[in-house]
Amino acid sequence: MIFPAVLGRLATSGFRLRRSVVVQDTLTGRILLSANNSVHREQRCFTSDADYDEFLSTTSKARKPSAIRSLQPLVNLPGMISLGGGMPNAATFPFEKLTMQCTSGLELTLSGKALEEALQYSPTPGLPALNAFLMEHLIMEEHAPPERTGVERALTITQGSQDGLSKVFDMLLDADDALLVESPTYSGSLAYLQPKGVRLIEMETDGGGLIPDNLEATLRHWDDPTSYGDDGPRPKVLYTIPTGGNPTGASLSLQRKKRIYEIASEFNLLILEDDPYYYLRLEGDSSKHPSFLELDTDARVIRFDSFSKILSSGMRIGFVTGPKPLIERVNLHTQASNLHPTGVTQAMVLALLESWGKEGWKAHLEGVCAFYRSQRNHFLSSAERHLAGLVEWNAPDAGMFIWMKLLGVDDAQELIETKAVESGVLLVPGSVFLPNPRQSPYVRAAYSTASPQDMDTALERLAFLLEGNESSNNNK
Repeated sequence: MIFPAVLGRLATSGFRLRRSVVVQDTLTGRILLSANNSVHREQRCFTSDADYDEFLSTTSKARKPSAIRSLQPLVNLPGMISLGGGMPNAATFPFEKLTMQCTSGLELTLSGKALEEALQYSPTPGLPALNAFLMEHLIMEEHAPPERTGVERALTITQGSQDGLSKVFDMLLDADDALLVESPTYSGSLAYLQPKGVRLIEMETDGGGLIPDNLEATLRHWDDPTSYGDDGPRPKVLYTIPTGGNPTGASLSLQRKKRIYEIASEFNLLILEDDPYYYLRLEGDSSKHPSFLELDTDARVIRFDSFSKILSSGMRIGFVTGPKPLIERVNLHTQASNLHPTGVTQAMVLALLESWGKEGWKAHLEGVCAFYRSQRNHFLSSAERHLAGLVEWNAPDAGMFIWMKLLGVDDAQELIETKAVESGVLLVPGSVFLPNPRQSPYVRAAYSTASPQDMDTALERLAFLLEGNESSNNNK
């Protein structure tokens, strides 16, 4: 017999037995240790703010609230006279009214108090009205995350999703920490992570995105030098792009998401759900593809959303949603960097969303998806016409990218960066999307901006290069 207290320590510490054994709880009948020598960890839920402390980086733990920023939410309280913060007087602002003409003919105007609020310093998590709107409509209604006793969820607005990602990476990762990351993955995230010295642990992907079995095997055998061999601490964080992945265009099925979430719960991982293409579903609609946040019974998901792909990339408006103690840590970083997201673009987004209402928002998304669906279909038609037998690809069901394998090419970088450029075609070599440097036969193509005619011309030029490369290889 093994006492429950001992079993509890085994199940939460990652301890591994080196001999085959089965241990059963005599009270519940639950198998705690199995014959495959591994400990079945209890699924862990977060029940208090302190539960997240072990995930914080040294830098994040050292951050303190800004004494001046902490006054900002108090400024507009009734009867409050502010002699504290160094806010400029709104009477000196040279703007009286901002008018926006939408492509639909809708005209939006910012003036009076709304304009003054947009032009003035504002709270770190963003304009309160926009923050509340996003939480109510684009989080609680869209994703309906499960309620968690003891842990609230919060939202903070960021200068685009990239701003939120870099701050969360800073919050959770020290140099030499391990991060589980899809391979290939978004090069913008790698640009922040690689110089930071994070150990990037590559998770295998296929046409359906991250492969759960590979994730589980990596974690379950982490301490076994014959299977993985990493001598550092077990990773605490998984970074994933679940919809229309950049660069692969792959989307995780609900079945895979559920399995990945189960693994994260067993091994106590935080999930960073980077989902800028959530609304760019080219087959079906987003409501039929639940997010990790919607599955988040443990409060272990930090979700990243963006308006860049559906409203405007230059507005630089994204938002991060997750457990309140972690979002508050993101806010501390913002207080020490850009203070708060840009007020004018926040006000523009709020005015637009309020004017549209649910039906207008839905109609806009349908129009955007219809455009990219047409673009994707034109690209695929041209690819079939020019690249069949030279390139392999999967048709994406979301996003704006095609991930292509150049057949007979070991390293696409020189071909793409030199010969393709000389031929008037811009593509991105696959090696820049790999967490750890090596050669790659893949390239990423975006079908978002080129006209159907230009896409056809570009792929015809690429085919000519590949045929020439194939002929050259045959003559060696």
